[in-house]
Amino acid sequence: MAGQLSIAKALNGALRKSLENDPKTLLMGEDIGKLGGVFRITDGLQKDFGEDRVIDSPLAESGIVGTAIGLALRGYRPVVEIQFDGFVYPAFDQIVSQLAKMHARALGHVKMPVTIRIPYAGGIGAVEHHSESHEAYFAHTAGLRVVTPSNPHDAHWMLRQAIESDDPVIFLEPKRRYWDKGEVGDAPDLGMHDARIVRPGTDATLIAYGPMVKVCLEAAAAAEEDGRRLEVVDLRSLSPVDFTTLEDSVKRTGRAVVVHEAPVFLGMGAELAARLTEKCFYHLEAPVLRVGGYYAPYPPSRVEEAFLPDLDRVLDAVDRALAY
Repeated sequence: MAGQLSIAKALNGALRKSLENDPKTLLMGEDIGKLGGVFRITDGLQKDFGEDRVIDSPLAESGIVGTAIGLALRGYRPVVEIQFDGFVYPAFDQIVSQLAKMHARALGHVKMPVTIRIPYAGGIGAVEHHSESHEAYFAHTAGLRVVTPSNPHDAHWMLRQAIESDDPVIFLEPKRRYWDKGEVGDAPDLGMHDARIVRPGTDATLIAYGPMVKVCLEAAAAAEEDGRRLEVVDLRSLSPVDFTTLEDSVKRTGRAVVVHEAPVFLGMGAELAARLTEKCFYHLEAPVLRVGGYYAPYPPSRVEEAFLPDLDRVLDAVDRALAY
């Protein structure tokens, strides 16, 4: 699998390997078979593995996830695709009330190896319900693992790790990064829930995940021209969170800025800021700041660039942190 690939191709390769390695693995979703998915992530898989393992489902998200739960109870390892982030809500009851609770309800005797792939976040100029960032709903739900890659290597190996997990995994795919290319190694270099320091620094820590990692790397490169060395941490896993890596970084730099596309109010950044303030209080030189979307419904595509956090908003937060 080694070589330069886009995130989309890396995900396709991960699904192909998972289908090859385990005959109990199967894929389900709207238009994932003959069409290959709206983003072509499942392109060619139905042709090679058949309609019994790559299944074109009805337009019924609750039915897709409910069927996956039943299949998991019968020993299968289903991977389901929710076509767009805003379409997941009809399945929310199945995910939160059934999928997340089944293992605990059975006192640990029942496994739920279900992976739910959800393209999420904005930046593609789409219409309503196609650009939302609802990761906090799932991270708040005990019993779910929630992860999101930011590069092709992680996309490939984290998806394979998710499919191999006996717990339900919400696998969030940053759709505007599908065509970003990068090296995909021959093996995973981290566990599925480990954070990664993608750029070392000394003056402040930028914490991001999914689509915002690239924005923070660009901000760090721009800040370096002014003599500021920003550390960038790719969270990778939203539940559980690798707080050890985050705390070590913030204790070194003394400042932290959390960046995500979702609205700041009650977003992932709120929990991260609270925990870092609690654990790193005597090391902090400034409050933990947050940069995110506005507390409003996702806007029409022609004004989404004003909604999405960008390099300027990240650097403004860095300036405020360094001004304390």
